[in-house]
Amino acid sequence: MLAGEVHGRDAKKQFGEAAFAVVPFGSLEYHGPHSPLGTDLYLAQGFAQRIDPSLKPLIYPAVPYSACPGKTSSYPGTITIDLPVFHRYLEAVLDGICRCGIQRIVLLNAHDGNMGAARTAAEQVTARWKDASFLLINWWQMAAVDAPEKLGFFQGTTGRGHGGPYEMSALKALRPDLVEVRKGDRELTPPDALSELPYVLVEGTPRGWDGYTGNIQQISLETGEWIAAEVTANMNRLIASWLSSQDITESGDS
Repeated sequence: MLAGEVHGRDAKKQFGEAAFAVVPFGSLEYHGPHSPLGTDLYLAQGFAQRIDPSLKPLIYPAVPYSACPGKTSSYPGTITIDLPVFHRYLEAVLDGICRCGIQRIVLLNAHDGNMGAARTAAEQVTARWKDASFLLINWWQMAAVDAPEKLGFFQGTTGRGHGGPYEMSALKALRPDLVEVRKGDRELTPPDALSELPYVLVEGTPRGWDGYTGNIQQISLETGEWIAAEVTANMNRLIASWLSSQDITESGDS
């Protein structure tokens, strides 16, 4: 069910029938010559539409603009929102959904820069709505990092990176009309990982970077269809488990 299509006369009833709300988050940001500016927006919307309807989601319109990092802000087409402004806006959206009576909310994210703001906003909203529960899902974390390489989809790379083969193959599966790699498009091989463990490295001008990175000639529909299917299956399992845990908690409190 799409929140934007609910009529006012039916809002109370239909909102009451939803098991949870979904807020997709994207950005309008340069992703390379081969990729649309709305890459993150279309990924967030696309995976939101792949949530199992039997789970009873109420899907809100995607947030299209966000805070973008300095390393993409100077490239054509990028629109970046001041972080405090974005945070206040996001907090107001989530607070408004809670006031509508829906306090289980999936934050379905497709932009790395949204992660901190989404979590902080959720923490602040739960200070006011004690029964609220937010599940933050970053779509790219819903499949094993090295799986496409092990399966032979990528050669010599996991494909991860902004505008790279992992992200753009996934978008090609959702919107094949929007990804166009040409023979002359430059490949930008990212540096080797510093560690197998998670870490965060922030640089103004990373190595192997020109507003995007990666061996983009390896982008393919076949790879994207595998990634999208894996992400969809794992995402739906995670949401179902979250809803089940919420139901158990509420049952125990009654």
